Amino acid sequence: MLCLVTGASGYIGGRLVPRLLAAGHRVRCIVRDPDKLRDVPWRDEVEVVRGDLLAERSIVEACSDGDVLYYLVHSMAQSDFAAVDRKAALRTSQAAREAGIKRIVYLGGVHPDDGALSEHMGSRAEVAEIFLRSGVPTVVLQAAVIIGSGSASFEMLRYLTEHLPVMVTPRWVRNRVQPIAVRDVLHYLVAAAELPAGLNRTFDIGGPEILTYADMMQRYAAVAGLPRRVMLPVGVLSPRLSSHWINIVTPVPKRIGGPLIESLVHEAVCSENDIDEYLARPPGELTDYDRAVELALHRIRHAQIETRWSDASPLDTPADALPSDPNWAGGSAYTDTRVRTSAVPATEVWRVIEGIGGRHGWYSSPLAWAARGWADRLIGGVGLRRGRRDPHRLRVGEALDWWRVEELDEGHLLRLRAEMKVPGRAWLELSVSSAATRGSTIYHQRAVFVPHGLAGHVYWWAVAPFHGLIFGGMARNVLRTAEKMPRSTSKA
Repeated sequence: MLCLVTGASGYIGGRLVPRLLAAGHRVRCIVRDPDKLRDVPWRDEVEVVRGDLLAERSIVEACSDGDVLYYLVHSMAQSDFAAVDRKAALRTSQAAREAGIKRIVYLGGVHPDDGALSEHMGSRAEVAEIFLRSGVPTVVLQAAVIIGSGSASFEMLRYLTEHLPVMVTPRWVRNRVQPIAVRDVLHYLVAAAELPAGLNRTFDIGGPEILTYADMMQRYAAVAGLPRRVMLPVGVLSPRLSSHWINIVTPVPKRIGGPLIESLVHEAVCSENDIDEYLARPPGELTDYDRAVELALHRIRHAQIETRWSDASPLDTPADALPSDPNWAGGSAYTDTRVRTSAVPATEVWRVIEGIGGRHGWYSSPLAWAARGWADRLIGGVGLRRGRRDPHRLRVGEALDWWRVEELDEGHLLRLRAEMKVPGRAWLELSVSSAATRGSTIYHQRAVFVPHGLAGHVYWWAVAPFHGLIFGGMARNVLRTAEKMPRSTSKA
């Protein structure tokens, strides 16, 4: 069976693909930028095609000869996400119908059947309805909070619980939730490809326990070996105010955390378990909450996170290419270039470069980086707390603090594209090459900024006096760190 997967570079899609392969299916990944899948471990086992969900003909061609289409995208990171999701779902459903797709599988969210829904849950329900009415048999799996390393919901839960031994809690922490382990979600997604032909309906999927969000935080603390959290309930903390608090305390930015928090005003409990009539439960039965937390923490502590919430990019935000000359597109491109030499072999300098960011920091003025990160968070940006998936290795397309890995030439070049709030577009490029002197290295560092309007030019010149401290310090300290590291022939 040929399974088409949209969102293969995202949190769920990136985990689903290898499991579909393990189940014996052929897989075609439909992505806007095929390079985002260049470094994933299963790249050579799948077909990757370029396809834009907002461009109808592009998707029709990508869907040709497919049997099952997995729709695993959601553009929550932008203000008009509901309109973007509606447009993408309508065009994808039409393309699937024209291409003769036999089934669509969509992962939505558990929500009440009556009453007004939050914008986030309303959008998920609308997309589900679009597919159910598309004329292509559709199965919508509706899950509540997904517990797994790297999920946005789990990261919010983890940071709130670990960082706040005493917390003021709003009403929604007492709402009931039926969390489900990510491994169980993936089990149902893989199995959905084999559901009877013609089946067109929703199924609620959930774990074996119904808890409140407060219960989830207390039990997380117990599994993590933390003291019991003190919770002071108040009735005035609205979801909107809560989203600002989430933005400050957790790595999930307000533009994503806000819609998630607003959805917590609804109870998320399965209203039926009809899925059991069609599909076997996961091996060993459904994973209970404590075990799901334990598994997630084990992966985090051992740097075994397959995918993270930050891996995905918004649907309608194309990646801008790095300008190749100062007058790119008729505008200005400011650059800050640093070149240094070192007696340390290039392989050792590269170890430092590929390990940059996250817990290792940026090798210059930690206070300045932290201040800029906090400023970015306060204006709704991603800040520095996204960290990195793995402490030593990077992949093209993944998030690294407030950057995204745009290019990675192992052992030679790392190019990062900024995703912080800034009046323009920015890149940071680090590279190494062997010098003429045997065993020595040339380190090349370049920061590029393309301003947007007058504000962009003012921004560049306002921060230019600090470039010596930031970029100059980075160049010096990267090489100093490489010089002090024990020599190694491979990464740890």
